[in-house]
Amino acid sequence: MAEVRDIGERVQGWRPPVWPGSAVLEGRHARLERLTVAHAEELDAAARATDAVWDYMPYGPFASSAAYGDWVAGMAAKPDPWFYAIRNLDTGRAEGVASWLRITPEAGSIEVGHILFSPALQRTRAATEAMFLMMAWVFEAGYRRYEWKCNAQNLASRRAAERFGFSYEGIFRQAAVIKGRNRDTAWFAAIDRDWPALRTAYQAWLNPSNFDAEGRQKQSLAALTRPVLVARDPLLTPA
Repeated sequence: MAEVRDIGERVQGWRPPVWPGSAVLEGRHARLERLTVAHAEELDAAARATDAVWDYMPYGPFASSAAYGDWVAGMAAKPDPWFYAIRNLDTGRAEGVASWLRITPEAGSIEVGHILFSPALQRTRAATEAMFLMMAWVFEAGYRRYEWKCNAQNLASRRAAERFGFSYEGIFRQAAVIKGRNRDTAWFAAIDRDWPALRTAYQAWLNPSNFDAEGRQKQSLAALTRPVLVARDPLLTPA
């Protein structure tokens, strides 16, 4: 009788998903537009409110608007990272960027990164909806795994990962040297089986009934996504 060995769950009917191709992803508060040089002036102005937005980026701050425009021109031409400009529909302005990267359809894996929310975009419904629109496209296109990675010292990004429904997976020590400094990388991910519950959580948070007349949330997204997390970041979890 042949030995039966457990070598992993069989993935039935697996087909690699498509490469990103949507020029626009649009919701009630945010519109994600494929990054072009036409966005550079607005984005540069929004980011110049504080150099702190560049602290954990492998590039920036830029010495001039022209230098930033050159960077945008270079990034806009790439298929990976696939960059979006985030337009806040509540102000009408392009106020941040985000991208998909390490796009690997054959593995069903894709990462979200290069996220820069200007001060004007931070803590807005547009910022959260932008992340929801990107996650929705990923899982509805058939990807199995959606990754979030950040500098392990970037506690704001680690908190955001959990809030957005990415489960903690660990720390890669001495993963890179960025701007002459060591970077340990914190890993988070959501997978396709998490998506139905995460979609419900985002939709509940974004529902207008979740906000009072002054725009204050009644229920936090973190509270809605927490039950979906299979592991929490130990640095953020109370003892």
